[in-house]
Amino acid sequence: MHVVCTKDLNTPRMASGMRAVCMVLLICIASAPAAFGRVTVTDDRSDWLKLAQPAKRIISLAPNITELLFAAGAGRRIVGTVDYSDYPAAARAIPRIGNYGELNLEALLELRPDLIVAWGSGSPAAQLQRLRQLGIPVYVSEPRRLRDIATNIEKLGRLAGNEVTALRAAVAFRRRLNALRKRYVDRPEISIFYEVWHEPLTTINGRHLISQVMRLCGGRNVFGDLPTLAPQINLEAVLARDPDVIIASGAGRTRPAWLDAWRQYSALKAVKAGQLYFIAPDLIERNTARVLDGAQIMCRQLEQARLK
Repeated sequence: MHVVCTKDLNTPRMASGMRAVCMVLLICIASAPAAFGRVTVTDDRSDWLKLAQPAKRIISLAPNITELLFAAGAGRRIVGTVDYSDYPAAARAIPRIGNYGELNLEALLELRPDLIVAWGSGSPAAQLQRLRQLGIPVYVSEPRRLRDIATNIEKLGRLAGNEVTALRAAVAFRRRLNALRKRYVDRPEISIFYEVWHEPLTTINGRHLISQVMRLCGGRNVFGDLPTLAPQINLEAVLARDPDVIIASGAGRTRPAWLDAWRQYSALKAVKAGQLYFIAPDLIERNTARVLDGAQIMCRQLEQARLK
């Protein structure tokens, strides 16, 4: 496209209507360069990714990535994904090519992808190396901070040529995040044990995104000092750190029965005060825009704990 508006844009000769038209054209061109050619971004491992044009056939290697792609307006471009990619509802109709740990490479290649979006913590390194050797561009997504979710949405939108949609979603996420931060910034601190699973007893450390959600709501992860992202611990460690609140996730949308097993340990502060809570894992353990739904639930739970 050739635009000849810039030279005389601010001269008296240009009618106001013509000036407005030219400004719109210039803004459109500046805000959507990916639609006209090469796309260049860095992924969450600081690797450069270059595409000759926006991707039209994308494969997602994790459920959270599928959600991010839909949020970025690229849902219709996903030609393949992995098990448990169930949100939004349209994701359930996308062909499966295995799970994040084990792919059906033959089925993947038959889909002729021009971009693969992988999960940094879940996609095996050898698997990604093999895909790159086959000449398929790979973008690694690993949002470790809440603000990184918005950035990922923007970058995925750029890769798919959907920058305007992605920008709107990112802006909405940032506004909602800032509103939560402003509301709970000065709340008294509540100590939390987050129980991912009961056998083996598993939690998260301070680098996990869920710990950021805790801090957003005025909470503190009692196992935030552990070196492993999702460490296994023992019962004695929980009793020793004596949290104000216990929050569990489980495997589905219903409260797990094993959460109430803590009631037998009546000396725990969380048990004494009746502070045993549940958040559906899809809303808190997936690094997607819906994590703010989980954050709202957690913030309300901690407010209840403060009242007690």
